[in-house]
Amino acid sequence: MPLKLNGLILRSGVMQSPMAACTDLAFRLIAREKGMEFAFLEMVSARALAMRNHWTLEMMKTRESDRPLGAQLVGCDAEFMGIAAAMIEDMGYDLVDLNLGCPVPKITGGEDGAGSALLRRPEDASKIFEAVVKAVKRIPVTVKMRLGYEDESGDEAIEIARRAQDAGVCAVAVHGRTRAQKYRGSANYEAIGRVKRALSIPVIGNGDIRTSADALRLREISGCDAVMVARGALGNPWLYRNIENALKGSPEPEYIPSFEEIRATLLQHLEYELEFEGERNGNLQMRRVGCWYVEGIPGAVEFRRTFTRLPTLAVMRDYVANFEPKRLADPVPA
Repeated sequence: MPLKLNGLILRSGVMQSPMAACTDLAFRLIAREKGMEFAFLEMVSARALAMRNHWTLEMMKTRESDRPLGAQLVGCDAEFMGIAAAMIEDMGYDLVDLNLGCPVPKITGGEDGAGSALLRRPEDASKIFEAVVKAVKRIPVTVKMRLGYEDESGDEAIEIARRAQDAGVCAVAVHGRTRAQKYRGSANYEAIGRVKRALSIPVIGNGDIRTSADALRLREISGCDAVMVARGALGNPWLYRNIENALKGSPEPEYIPSFEEIRATLLQHLEYELEFEGERNGNLQMRRVGCWYVEGIPGAVEFRRTFTRLPTLAVMRDYVANFEPKRLADPVPA
């Protein structure tokens, strides 16, 4: 089923979550080449954007083929959130999302913390929703949140989501953990379902989606309108199409890339990082990116140990081109 977010209609029920230091332009272009339809930038500070911070604007670079694309704002000042949201619309993005899910102390700290700390301050959250909805004229506004600050029941998320809906927000995404859990334990799909049943706007489920079977289980338990992939897509851009096929009930078998395809995709990712980030930053980024792609491959430990120490992108390119997975030992005859 297509996902309708005001004037934005997405044919796929699979979205890519914003992830700091992960969902950069290189990541998004690779993902789109393998079947992803919609993605977010990395999380953007509303105050930094409103102040036209150089590094924030640099992080927001895109290109025509990188569409449809959303930007996610984090902050706790309604005025700055509104200003930044209007800027995002003027910059040509297709959607603006408000972060009420980030659990890290840098974001949530202090009495006026942002991210998931706003789950404890419904009145402040409402002011932000109202300011942002008023500030944008054309693009949809969504909210991404956790189940609660510490309460796993989903009660806090329901209250915040209802306030968002009343303010004119067109959809909410719910990560099935609390701020206190961070990324520990398992996502609570039943609690996401409670949020879904409390709203009339679409609810997007998020948490622990690493396979198409995970996505099917999330939809079956929660009844969510779409699923949002996060860490499960790191090094696995084939995941989007597999999930989409599963959600549609397609008889097409799960696609498993060969190592040669993984190698070629990793090399293309490297070239994008060089093009968009340059030698120094591209090298630092690839030290993490390269390890995503070889997870679960025989010889991955040796690959990581060597690859993360390579000094230039050219040396990295040669290493990847010549790397071969270790052959598994032949089984001992019975």
